[in-house]
Amino acid sequence: MNALILKSVTFYVQMALEIKLFVVLYKHFSPCLFNCVGFSIFLFYLRDQENQTTSVTFILLDFSEYPDLQVPLFLLFLTIYSVTVLGNLGTIAIIRVNTKIRNTPMYFFLAHLSFVDFCYSTVVTPKLLENLILEDRTISFAGCIMQFFFACTFVVTETYMLAVMAYDLFVAACNLRYTVAVSPELCSFLVGASYSWGLICSTTLIYFSLRLSFQGVNILNNFVCEHAAIVAVSHSDPYISQEIVSVSATFNEMSSLIIILTSCIFVFIAAMKMPSTGGRRKAFSTCASHLTAIMIFHGTILFLYCVPNTKSSWLMVKVASVFYTVFIPMLNPLIYSLRNKDVKETIRKLSSSQSPLHPYFLDCK
Repeated sequence: MNALILKSVTFYVQMALEIKLFVVLYKHFSPCLFNCVGFSIFLFYLRDQENQTTSVTFILLDFSEYPDLQVPLFLLFLTIYSVTVLGNLGTIAIIRVNTKIRNTPMYFFLAHLSFVDFCYSTVVTPKLLENLILEDRTISFAGCIMQFFFACTFVVTETYMLAVMAYDLFVAACNLRYTVAVSPELCSFLVGASYSWGLICSTTLIYFSLRLSFQGVNILNNFVCEHAAIVAVSHSDPYISQEIVSVSATFNEMSSLIIILTSCIFVFIAAMKMPSTGGRRKAFSTCASHLTAIMIFHGTILFLYCVPNTKSSWLMVKVASVFYTVFIPMLNPLIYSLRNKDVKETIRKLSSSQSPLHPYFLDCK
C-alpha cells in the first residue's frame, strides 16, 4: 500500500512539474509544441503499463476482407495522402514566406488548421498504406495506444480550430476594427486553448482505456486504433470508458457547433446589411465553404461517437473513419486555400493593400 501511495505521489509531482514547464513554454513557443509536454506525461504513465502488456498484440483487420481491392485502395489512399501532404504543407509554406499573410489572423488560423490536418493524416494513413501491401498487419500495444493518443489529440484540436475560424469570420463581419479586435495575443490564446483541450481530452481517454485489461493477440476490426475497436477486444467491462468517450465527444461537438452556427447566423445577418452585392456574395460564399467542411467533419464524428447504435456495421464505421481521418485532411486545403481563384486573389490583394479589413471582405468596400 505504501509503495502504491508513493508511486501515485511521484506521478502527480511529475505531472505538476510538467504543467509548470508547460506554462513557461506557453510564453515563448508556438502552441503546437505544447503536445510534446503532454506526450511526456502520457509516456510516463504508459511506461507503468508496459510491463503488464508486453505480451499484448493487436492485428488491424483493415480492408482484408476485400482482397481484390487491396491494390486499388492502396493507390487511392496513396494519391489522397500525397495531395494531403502537398496541399497542407504548401499552404503553410505560402503563409510563412509572406509576412503580410503570416500576420493576418485568418491565415494564422489556417496555417494551424493545415498543420493539424497534416499531423493526424500522417498518424493514420502511412500505417493504412503499409497494411494494404503487407501480410503482417500487427501493431504493438504501445504503438496502438500512441496512434490513438495522437489521432484523438489532433481530431479534438481540429474540432475547436474550426470553431475558432468561425469566430474569426464573425468578428470580421461585425467589427470593422478587425485587426484590433482579433489581436495576436488573442489568436495565440485561441490556438493554444485548442491544442491544450485536445491534449486534455486524449489524455483522459487514454487513461480510462489503459485501465482495461487485454490478453494475447487481438484482432481490431478497423484500419486505425479507434476507441470502439480497442474496447471491443478488452477482457474487462468497457462501460465507463465508453461513457467517457460518449460524453467527451458530445460535449466537444455541441460546444463547437454552437459557436460555429451562432457565428454563421451573425455573419448572415451582417451580410444582409451590406450595401454591396459583391460583398454579400463574398460573405455567403465564404460561409458556405466553411459550413461544407464543418458538415463533413462533424457529421462523421457525430455518426461514430454521439449517435446510439451506429456501430452495428463495422463496414460503416470503417467508411466513416476513412472520411474524417483520410479524406477531410485532403479536402480542407481545397476548400480553404485552393478553391477556384480565391486564394490567389486574396494573396495578391493582401500583398498590395494596407486595408485593415478582414481579407474575406476586401471586396466589400
